[in-house]
Amino acid sequence: MACVVVTGANRGIGLELCRQYQARGDAVVGVCRTAGPGLRDLEIDVIEGVDVSEPASFEALSGGLAGRSVDILVNNAGILARDTLDSLDPGTIQRQFAVNSLGPLLVTRAVLPNLVRGSRVGIVTSRMGSIGDNGSGGYYGYRMSKAAVNMAGVSLARDLADRGIAVMLLHPGMVATDMTGHHGTPVEAAAAGLIRRLDELDLASSGSFRHAEGEVLPW
Repeated sequence: MACVVVTGANRGIGLELCRQYQARGDAVVGVCRTAGPGLRDLEIDVIEGVDVSEPASFEALSGGLAGRSVDILVNNAGILARDTLDSLDPGTIQRQFAVNSLGPLLVTRAVLPNLVRGSRVGIVTSRMGSIGDNGSGGYYGYRMSKAAVNMAGVSLARDLADRGIAVMLLHPGMVATDMTGHHGTPVEAAAAGLIRRLDELDLASSGSFRHAEGEVLPW
């Protein structure tokens, strides 16, 4: 039985990851700002009051994980703003960087005392952060913040290799959640794909950028 920590656990992919990990018998810790009924109904351990863009809130995270070894950390929390060249708002872009780029890095550092040799870290990013795959433009803040977290993930993979900790950047696909207006792949299928990729993750594949279905994606 693995100990799995999932951020952004209150809804969407994060909630479904918690549900599927629990269903297979893992010890799951859902991390969020505020837990709703869906997360509470799972009867897993929940750590509330954690905003991944606010390091001051990580005291709750560290306290909730005190004394526990974490086998799988899934940095899932993220936000999206549909900005265009004509509607750029610096504050909105900075907020996306704070949550999408810096958040996973800071959370991983905060959880590092709980990670052990053989632990795996997943960062839920997006194909929209791929420079090589950008054929449509737009979504400036989201695209840039996801490209940035991809770089952070590769650096983490290099820095944590000597500790035996593997890191993977994961694109779940276009998933039918609140973020996408419920258009795309069912959240159940996306979460199952992410779990399969994390099960396969080892030091040989650490630092790679993969689709939930296994495809290696361009940077």
